[in-house]
Amino acid sequence: MRKFKFWPDKDVIATKRYIESDGHKIPILILKKKGHTGNAPGVLWIHGGGYATGMKEMVYMGRAERLVQKFGAVVISVGYRLSAFHPFPDGFDDCYKALLYLKEHVYELGINDDQIMVGGESAGGGLCAAICMKARDTGDVNIAYQMPLYPMIDNLDTDSSRDNHAKVWNTRRNHAAWKMYLRNTDKISPPPYAAPARQTDYSNLPPAYTFVGTAEPFYNETLTFVDNLKNAGVEASVDVYENMYHAFDMMEPDSEIAQKAIQNFEDKFEYAMHKYFAAQKK
Repeated sequence: MRKFKFWPDKDVIATKRYIESDGHKIPILILKKKGHTGNAPGVLWIHGGGYATGMKEMVYMGRAERLVQKFGAVVISVGYRLSAFHPFPDGFDDCYKALLYLKEHVYELGINDDQIMVGGESAGGGLCAAICMKARDTGDVNIAYQMPLYPMIDNLDTDSSRDNHAKVWNTRRNHAAWKMYLRNTDKISPPPYAAPARQTDYSNLPPAYTFVGTAEPFYNETLTFVDNLKNAGVEASVDVYENMYHAFDMMEPDSEIAQKAIQNFEDKFEYAMHKYFAAQKK
């Protein structure tokens, strides 16, 4: 198993900032490669933890830091409010504010304004999908690419989340997390920004990539999400890893199958860097 770290690698510079928002401050980490001179994709990365736990420093555990190291991307990791004290929409609103901050500071950060991207793992993947939906609906930000990895997006049981007893995440934890996150809204039919699987219009959303294991609760909802995007004419793809549990790439990153998943993810990101652009409205 991996020993988790909460600090950047030596070739990455991390800067802490705060976004002022409606009477509170949203903490963010800005990750840049040493020697960064600009002309880079900007990625808002959102940590997982069932909407209830986690921290912005989890950006060092998963896939995002490598986007800085290997491809020179600028990554913003947001410390959104957690559902134990702040149910929907508080954490969602914080993530959306961070997206707006990224857009408003592209030149200062050395980011291409036509390559704003969003990604995240688990609940962070759910928040990724949700803020892409809001950005489309409002027209505030044109997002070039989304990477909701094994996303937590369906508040209702699916074939894979029902009676699931896999390690890391399972039915019991999933039910408890959704109950906490949605306690101030309709728990059966919440708005799509709260549970993206409730979305009925997938048109004009950003191109997407994700991966998921067959043993984890989010297997079915991930495949359904990708199918819905494709059916709406959105470019989307998913890699599936047999018998793998939730967040296997973070829990045992040196395993052969995790290395394959990591390489595939990075290949897809490199492809997206060269193919997907979304100019901002002037």
